[in-house]
Amino acid sequence: MSAKILMCPPDYYEIKYEINPWMNVEIQSEQSLAKKQWANLYNLLKNDLNVDIKLIEPKKDVPDMVFTANAAVMHGNKAVISKFKPPQRQPEEKYFAEWFEQQGYEVITLKDDMAFEGAGDALYLGNILYSGYVPRTDISSHSYISDLLKIPVVSLELVNSSFYHLDTCFCPLKDDYLIYYPPAFDEYANRIIETNVPAEKRIIVNEEEAASFTCNAVNVDNAVVTNLTSKRFGKLLAEKGFKHYETDLSEFMKAGGAAKCLTLKL
Repeated sequence: MSAKILMCPPDYYEIKYEINPWMNVEIQSEQSLAKKQWANLYNLLKNDLNVDIKLIEPKKDVPDMVFTANAAVMHGNKAVISKFKPPQRQPEEKYFAEWFEQQGYEVITLKDDMAFEGAGDALYLGNILYSGYVPRTDISSHSYISDLLKIPVVSLELVNSSFYHLDTCFCPLKDDYLIYYPPAFDEYANRIIETNVPAEKRIIVNEEEAASFTCNAVNVDNAVVTNLTSKRFGKLLAEKGFKHYETDLSEFMKAGGAAKCLTLKL
């Protein structure tokens, strides 16, 4: 069965505000190039990797809706809808909730006073959900989601403002491999990762690769799709039995996103 991924066309994508260190309203995205880069990612996933891509209709008032990773965290037929911390993204919540309802998912909403930003901050490695906290997600949401979904949730503190969501610095792969950038985490989070993930399963990116959002990758079977990055990283993947696909996502980097941010595995 092919992987299923939710994407949103970048019809209204622009840098309209600044809610992370990558965004600068003075450095605008070039819309025609953004559309081309998004289409290249879409075609790579759909045609080369046989992904079943579902589309949600973009809405004019929410330029960041293109980053569907932040829509929800998925668990079987359940979709736990995000509660965005930045007010600029909060209107997305109802659009995503409506889409999941229409598709027959069980939609779960969190308490109003609890910030949680979906699969941007919550990723499965094996049967454990790892969740980042501080910049955009409240740690209080972790135990709440654990109780809600009856699954273990491990909290990882993010300490570098450039890596404001977990998916910018932590990417679980098939067979319990992990791509990650240690300086994005506090000392305790690094100890948790080193304890839970054997050394031979950890693929550590360097500073230059991290700054290209190499950890913000999409994994489909043995394929790993990233923004343009280093040859060193491609070799590391090959040594672990993965095939590397690169596609230029520079226009989305201007908003602090790359391949993973533009996709949500269903």
